Amino acid sequence: MSTSETLAAKVLEAARAAGLTIATAESCTGGMVGAALTDIAGSSDVMMGGVISYSNGAKQALLGVNGETLAAQGAVSEPVAREMAEGALRALDASLAVSITGIAGPGGSGHKPEGRVCFGIATTGHQQTRTETRDFGALGRANVRQAARDHALALLLDMALELSGD
Repeated sequence: MSTSETLAAKVLEAARAAGLTIATAESCTGGMVGAALTDIAGSSDVMMGGVISYSNGAKQALLGVNGETLAAQGAVSEPVAREMAEGALRALDASLAVSITGIAGPGGSGHKPEGRVCFGIATTGHQQTRTETRDFGALGRANVRQAARDHALALLLDMALELSGD
């Protein structure tokens, strides 16, 4: 089993134990987190769905991200990651959601370099949405996307375990 397969299986197991359902809101990973989860047989009891919101318009229309947030912060920002995760909870009627928005490359800027990815992790009725930024570096597009996928799975696992009391 690959790292992502192992992580995905653990996420599903922990979510089941905690009675959680999962949604994803993905930009730079283009559905890789959702794919990793749904590659596991039986995931439909936990995985509600995912939104690939690559454009700003999709972030607004599908997840309810505020245009003012996008204009002020840019798509690659923790405030946008927060709104994406919370939007996925609402749109897919889930109890746990992860969001990913970043610059997989090539490119970037001095202010937002290649490999910078912002994550959000939201839950219903438990606590505030958490956000964080990771700078994976200029690893190349495929490697940044894989690193972001695996980090998002790890965030889901940590939160599911926290909510289950383990």
